[in-house]
Order: sequence, then C-alpha cells, then structure tokens
Amino acid sequence: MKTTIQNVINRLIDPVGRLTETVDSLYYGNPQAEVSGIVTAFMPTQRVLERALELNANLVIAHEGPFFQHKPPLDSTYGDDPVFAAKKKFILDSGLSIFRFHDYWHRYPQDGIMLGLIEALAWDTYVQKHEPAYSVMEIPATSVIDIANYLKKTLDIPCVRVGGEMDTLCSRVGLLAGYRGGGQLVIPLMEQENLDLVVYGEGPEWETPEYVRDAVWQGRSKALIVLGHAESEEPGMKLLADLLQRQFPEIPVHFVREKPVFQWI
Repeated sequence: MKTTIQNVINRLIDPVGRLTETVDSLYYGNPQAEVSGIVTAFMPTQRVLERALELNANLVIAHEGPFFQHKPPLDSTYGDDPVFAAKKKFILDSGLSIFRFHDYWHRYPQDGIMLGLIEALAWDTYVQKHEPAYSVMEIPATSVIDIANYLKKTLDIPCVRVGGEMDTLCSRVGLLAGYRGGGQLVIPLMEQENLDLVVYGEGPEWETPEYVRDAVWQGRSKALIVLGHAESEEPGMKLLADLLQRQFPEIPVHFVREKPVFQWI
C-alpha cells in the first residue's frame, strides 16, 4: 500500500489533534501523491529544495515558511519581487510538496524543537523543569566561556554571542529555542527560576541583552548566550527526520542542514 503525502501529514499532526488556528499547512503539492522521499529542514531555502530533488525526495517538511515571513498569505506580500517570483516558479516547476511543521511540533507532548536541542547538547539528565516556552537545567557549575565553547562544539556552529562576564560560574540555566529571547518572557524568568544563565536562539537586542548588561553592572551574576534562530532549532528538525524514518522505514528520510546565514569576518 502506497504512502501518500496526506498519510505523512496525518501522522505528524495526530499527537496534537487538528488545530483550528495554525500557520502549518501543505503550501504546495498534491496531498494524494505517493511519497518517494522526505527531507526535513529548518528553512526551505532554495538550496534545500534543490537538494531534495537530488535526493529524489518529493516532500519537504520545514519548520519555517518558504517566503521570509511567519504568517500566510504568501503571495500578496512581495508582489513581483524577482527573488520571490523565481523561487515560487522553481517550486511549481519542480513538483515538490512543502509542508510547514511549526505549531504542531512545538505542541507535541514534549516540544519537539526543544527536545531536539536538549538531546543534541546531551543535557537530558540535567532537566529540572519543562514549560511550554522554556526548560530549566541544573548543570555542574561551569564558567560562561566554557559553556559557550561547549555549545559551539556540540552544535557545530561557528560562533555564539555572549553577554555577561566570561568567568561567571553558572549552574541554573534557562534554555529557550528559536525566537523566544524577548524581555517579556526572559527577564521575569531569570528571577522566578533563579537563573545564572539564559541560552536562547534569537530575540530583540534592546531587551534581554540590556537587562543582562545592567544586572552585571549592579554586581549580579547573570549571563546570556545567543545561539542564532536556526542554530537553536535545527536539532529539532533532525530529531524529526529520525522519528519519521522509524515511522516510515520504507521511505528514505533525510535531514538537510543549511549553512549559517551570516558570515563571520
């Protein structure tokens, strides 16, 4: 019996149940087409889409959308922009199906993106608390610089951004994947959970980083490490590829990692 794209989508959303409001959708493709292969990725960049074709995969499951914005509609924002138009034409000509898997993955019984990050860091045994938007770790007391170097090495990323004193010893760590670094969430969290360090993907620079700056000036032992949005969420999409390969052993499943969007000079 053939496995259709709709079969895969149904399996993905089953642990949550159908959401009435979500950005997740099959943006392109035929839901009744048979799946020849699956690629998971953080972002469906044109390079990722081209790689999917090379791998004979006709279903791309991406955490973010293909056209540089969070919410649909996709076609009305950029009009005749040539980059948008060329990418859309490529997708239509290729016959690829693109399913965005954002809200459902975050709403699994344990957030799949966060679980992937924790597993990639081998911090499973340090988890003290899981909440919908963050997790709290209790790690052996370690300096900020050593934690930063560990994150770089373990996640295989070229650099991280650090706020606070490099020699500060940290044991209570708040972990927030993706765009969850805003002050309204993180600043109260640092006091409520008695955190020494917050590690997140991305957030406004004038909020949490400036709070940490003032905290350090006041003599408080607080620190911040910013991984980058993609760098914090890609492990969750690799975890998804592993899950799908177990669920559909007859279908080749690949995780395609993108190169960092920024270059460091």
